[in-house]
Amino acid sequence: MNAPLRRQLFPAFLFVFAFAASAVVRLGSQTPAPTPLTLLSKDGRRTIPLLLINNQEFVAVDDLAATFQLAVREDALGALTITYKDKTIVLTNQALASVAGRLVSLPAPAARAGRRWLVPVEFINRALALVYDTKLELRKSSHLLIAGDLRVPRITVRYDLVAPGARLTIDATPRATNTVTQDNDRLLVKFDADALDIDNLPLSPQGLVLNVRQLDATTLGVDLGPRVAGFRATTLPVDTTMRVAIDVMAAAAEAPPAPAVAAAPVAPDLPPALAPPASAIQTIAIDPGHGGMDEGVKGAGGTKDKDLTLATARRIKAAVEARLGIRVLLTRDDDRDVPLDDRTAIANNNKADLFISLHANASLRPSTAGATIYYAAFDSATVRSALAGVDRVPTFGGGTRDIELVTWDQAQTHHLDQSMAFATLFEERLHDRVRLAPRAVDRAPLEVLESANMPAVLVEMGFLTNADQEKQLTGNDFQNAFVQAIIETIIRFRDSHTGGGR
Repeated sequence: MNAPLRRQLFPAFLFVFAFAASAVVRLGSQTPAPTPLTLLSKDGRRTIPLLLINNQEFVAVDDLAATFQLAVREDALGALTITYKDKTIVLTNQALASVAGRLVSLPAPAARAGRRWLVPVEFINRALALVYDTKLELRKSSHLLIAGDLRVPRITVRYDLVAPGARLTIDATPRATNTVTQDNDRLLVKFDADALDIDNLPLSPQGLVLNVRQLDATTLGVDLGPRVAGFRATTLPVDTTMRVAIDVMAAAAEAPPAPAVAAAPVAPDLPPALAPPASAIQTIAIDPGHGGMDEGVKGAGGTKDKDLTLATARRIKAAVEARLGIRVLLTRDDDRDVPLDDRTAIANNNKADLFISLHANASLRPSTAGATIYYAAFDSATVRSALAGVDRVPTFGGGTRDIELVTWDQAQTHHLDQSMAFATLFEERLHDRVRLAPRAVDRAPLEVLESANMPAVLVEMGFLTNADQEKQLTGNDFQNAFVQAIIETIIRFRDSHTGGGR
């Protein structure tokens, strides 16, 4: 390396290397080769071998050179110069790389294995990606290297028992739309993508679902068990993820046992008079409060608000869908943060007929206990303004038409009476079943309710700061009573209303 180039690449105040060729790192002990790196590009896919040395994954420089058209040169001092077009990367025996004069760190220095130079696999995204003229994305955990603007969503799969069958939840992040079709005893889930980054396949046999495997670059195959009576697929955007929930119904003899609280067991049987065959309410949105980093209230016994609300929401969904045949959407079905506006948007965009947000309460007085059902509160001026929001617009055939205009944060003003009615009915059904607060139905200016364009309530199920009630809230007796009250309230509300007046 000549002196001007050395001054250009290694400014004295940033990087000084003075070492002999004998100081080059030479690694002799290697463990068996790890899973190779799969390169995905518009031209297809190919593999790049990896080596595992001292628990660190390395890739051979000559393999990178052949793949990405790199020029490689070793100088007399043992420094390695890698050039792509007119851009240069210089490596030494330190865990650093000089990329066009900029220093970047590596998890380990470049090394030799026999006559070959090796670099940590992170060299690709930390150094090579800075000089390459095509986007390079390294997904180390998946052993994927994506070249170019390909759509390669990460796919995760979860299986849950949800009586009277089971649910397969498939998440694609970032969002990728999908179609679900049936091919004999297999479901085909095809994603609108260039390839899939699959996290946890194959799935071990689960009874109703025998296996989930990748059939081609963008399709998953779900092998169904012999006792599957049918399925229903629902797609729902959740934050940056597109989620498809596949509910698999079991034949009567194959229905799984009721699972634990977190896996949504069956609610108690309803009296025949409370289970009419048809429903004017088509969709209900259940909102498990909090999630992700937002844990909500935490009880002395360790119960977290976010976990309690999710377990209860899953119970409600399973029971309502099984007993009433009504579609139930959850604003979150796992432990993730969902902004308040997104929770209401899920209900609005799916034209839900009811919105129920679940929470647990807290108090500085440990003896405070009891459930409260809230509906939204607006000042009288806001209500008058929202109800008067009518604009007159021309029609194509001549004349004019009155269009009702409602701002996003005032949508609930048109449903306050029905929200109050639902809250009152729910309080009546909870009475003598679970402990209620002295004022069990109340109004409050709650942001999560204000934008709901349907009857909406927020339920504080009880106080986790009360040790006795914390135990009750997580017990089957309370959960069953709460779900039973929800179902009976939905039936009575449906019988006396027509779906929210929208």
